[in-house]
Amino acid sequence: MNTKITFLGKEFANSIVTASGILGVTGATMVNNVKEKGVGGVTMKSVSVEPREGHPNPTITTGEHFMINAVGLSNAGVENSVKEIKYYKENCQAPLIASVFAGDIKEFGEVTKKISEASPDFIEVNISCPNVEDEFGKPFAADPQLATAVTKIVKENTDIKVIVKLSPNVENIGKIAQAVEAAGADAICAVNTFNGTLIDVRTREFVLHNKFGGVSGPAIKPMAVKAVYDISQAVKIPIIGTGGVTTGQDVLEMMLAGATLVGVGSGVHFGGGKDVFKNMMGEIKEIMEEEGIEDLMEMIGGVKSDD
Repeated sequence: MNTKITFLGKEFANSIVTASGILGVTGATMVNNVKEKGVGGVTMKSVSVEPREGHPNPTITTGEHFMINAVGLSNAGVENSVKEIKYYKENCQAPLIASVFAGDIKEFGEVTKKISEASPDFIEVNISCPNVEDEFGKPFAADPQLATAVTKIVKENTDIKVIVKLSPNVENIGKIAQAVEAAGADAICAVNTFNGTLIDVRTREFVLHNKFGGVSGPAIKPMAVKAVYDISQAVKIPIIGTGGVTTGQDVLEMMLAGATLVGVGSGVHFGGGKDVFKNMMGEIKEIMEEEGIEDLMEMIGGVKSDD
């Protein structure tokens, strides 16, 4: 039974990767996520050129089947992240995905060039953030032309493989995927969180200080799986599927929809805490044995269709 996955020429011990910034942001904690928790690879927290404090509290709350956050992309800046990546690379062989974001197209090039100095295995480009040069702050992921421009400038500033992270809050995610593929993206990560909000009926106030936030957790899984499938039908580059994954069965479902790797974020909270990754792999191996699956890569895009 083989659970190894090849993604853009790199070998992962299994198909599970941490979603951006999950379970710590330092090089040491990311190393631990691989060696102690058993993930196949890690994704760093998204970073910008300069440090950001993020939004004031409260920034996160949970329900029975969902989590909503408006952390505001707080981070220590790219200089600090370069140091953490170098530490990780010196102490761990599992692939590392750096993640970057910016408020304008030029800045995407700057942060990409800087983080490339640390030689991460891949660079994830978070285009779900708003374009500050746009009058209404339109997210880059909502416009094929903006998504194309960001992808192109990122590719111009690095020789490292680029993964573009897409937002589900669009009319046709397949068209956005096609745009970034045409612009040179090597892979796609989908999906980011869904737009949402909560209101306290007693105080009649928004629960989050920012009013609105991103919804994640088990409640979004069916929509995330559909997004991954839609993207897989629209492009030929590989996909990291993420959104609502809490079990080994969820991982396999994402893979059948077309994902090569599967990101786990809020699933740590909903799926059993720090042991969630080992539990997922145990379930995956059990299903593989029961179904006679010799190689985990057989599952990629394996959903049956009459089309």
